[in-house]
Order: sequence, then structure tokens, then C-alpha cells
Amino acid sequence: MGLLKKLEDFRLLPFWVAISMTAGISIGKFYGISNFTLTPPIEAIKSILHGTYTFNLASTLALGVVMGLFLMIYPAMTNIRVEELSAALRSPKQIALVAFFNYLIAPFFMYLLAGLFLSEYPELRTGVILYGFAPCIAMVIVFTFLALGNNALALVLVAFNSIMQMVLIPVYAKLLLGNISFDVLVVGESVVLYLGLPLLLGIATRRLGTRKFGEDGFESRFRPWLNALSIIGLLFTLIVMFALKGDLIVEKPGVILLVAMPITLFFSVMFISVYLVGWKLGFSYRDAVAVAFNSTGRDFEIAIAIAITAFTPTVALATVVGPLIEVPVMLSLVAFARKTRGFLFKG
Repeated sequence: MGLLKKLEDFRLLPFWVAISMTAGISIGKFYGISNFTLTPPIEAIKSILHGTYTFNLASTLALGVVMGLFLMIYPAMTNIRVEELSAALRSPKQIALVAFFNYLIAPFFMYLLAGLFLSEYPELRTGVILYGFAPCIAMVIVFTFLALGNNALALVLVAFNSIMQMVLIPVYAKLLLGNISFDVLVVGESVVLYLGLPLLLGIATRRLGTRKFGEDGFESRFRPWLNALSIIGLLFTLIVMFALKGDLIVEKPGVILLVAMPITLFFSVMFISVYLVGWKLGFSYRDAVAVAFNSTGRDFEIAIAIAITAFTPTVALATVVGPLIEVPVMLSLVAFARKTRGFLFKG
């Protein structure tokens, strides 16, 4: 129980994150994992089902991303109540704000930042632009959960973004990068894998738990374990992602820094802007946080899949480095939101 409480203590999270990042970098450096061919997680699962998958350390770590994301998202889904989902569906201002920032601001803002910081590195620039195309449909639920935001609203916004990006990604690809060819169905597959499965299991867990132990009994018995499981999933995902590029981080830190500058600025400006707009519009803290994270997070799975199938390895590299930057920055924004809650929002 002592370790459980330490994992739940948000003040200790930076310590656990630092350890996980260090462990990942060490694994990646020791085994030289960047030299292996990267396989997108969804493609890896398809290959396993067809019996054509080649297991090695790097490919197995890629599957670890799927496992880590599930462990992160599933506990947050057990927080969602049906009545909260019904209320979240009747939130037109929140949905409109997310639509405005995600589809009229974010792709063009990332395009601008990539041009400013990476004009001399065209392939890295292309990768960063790709990273700005699609809003996240997985980890934003966890960041909302950690920031004590409205999980039900976050789920509704993720579902909205899932539908919108299937239509708009080809438009942004044509507008910002020219003619490129990729499978739009990967968006739908990501929704099923990263959102649908954890949602179904989370709802089932809550329904069975409350039926047997009651609402209060379920929360007191299982919530600490579920919260700790989400943190374990986050830390495991960090280890896996940093291991995939650990040797590169040690040998070529300049590449990481080049990509980090526009991406860090993008996340910081986007989140704070939407968070404050939500505050000015009179949203509750829980809604403002959900809207801000859903307008900020990016879908690295989609970016990596497009980069690998339609561009060079260097372009793909930028999309892989993206989540290495995104997770620590978003965790710092979780801390920012929790610290500003008291003097920006009432109650």
C-alpha cells in the first residue's frame, strides 16, 4: 500500500517520469534499437493475426506502446458514468471551441512553427507538420483524468475528433504537403484499439463493481488500484517510447532539440490559450481542462503511420520524436492546470 500511495501522489510523478525516461534511454542505447525497422503498433497487431510478424526487441517494444496506452486509458474509463456522458453530449460551446482550435488553428500553427524553426531541415519540417494534422484520440483522456477534469466530456470530444479527422486529414495533407497517399482507415482502427476497447472494458468494470459493492464501495475498494494502474501504464509507455529512440537521444541530441522547440511551443501555447478561453467563457474547471487537452494533444499513431508509408525515414523520425516531447510537456501542463485551478475557477 505504501508504493500504491506513492504512485497516486501527483507530487512524486516528476520523479517517476524521470526514472522511466532514463530507463528507456538506457535500454535503447544498450541495444541500439533505433537501428531496427520501426513498425506502427496497429500494423504489428495485424501481422501477428496473419502469422507474418517477426519478433525482435524493437518490434516487441512497439507492441508495448499498445499495452501501455491501454493501461493508461482503461482506469480513466472506469470513472465515466452514463448520466455524465448524456450531459457531455449537450455541450455545444465546448465542442465548438475544440472544433475551432483543432481544425482552424492547430494544423496551421504547427505549419508556421515548423517553418520558423526547421526551414533548413525540410524532412524534419515535414514530420513536424504531419504531427500537427490530427488531434489525439487516446492519451488526452489520461491527461484530463490526471488533471481532475471532466472525463465524460473528454470522451465525447475524442469521439468527435475521431470522426472529424477521418474527413479532414486528407484535406490538410493536400493543402499543407501536396499529393501524398496513405490509408485513412488507420484512423478508424486507432479509434477501435485505443478508445473502443478500453471504453467497453471500463464501463463493464464499473457496472459490475457498483452492482456488487455499491458506488461508494467500488470507489473505496478499487479506485486507488485503478489510479495506480493508470500511472503504471503512463510510466511503462514512457519507458517503451524512449527505448525506441534511446540510442539516438544519446548520440544525436541535436535532432531531439530541433524537433522539441516547435513542438514544445505548440503544446504550451495551444493548451494555455484554450484553457484561458474556456475560463473566460465561464466553463467549469473540469470542462476547461477537458477542452484544453482535447485541443492540444496530437495523434502520434496517425502521424507515424503516414510518415512511414508516404515519406522518408527522416520524416518518420520527427513523428516518432514528437510523443517523446509531448508526454513530458503535457504532464507539466497537467501540473499547471491543477495549480491554477484555485484562483481561476470557483468551487
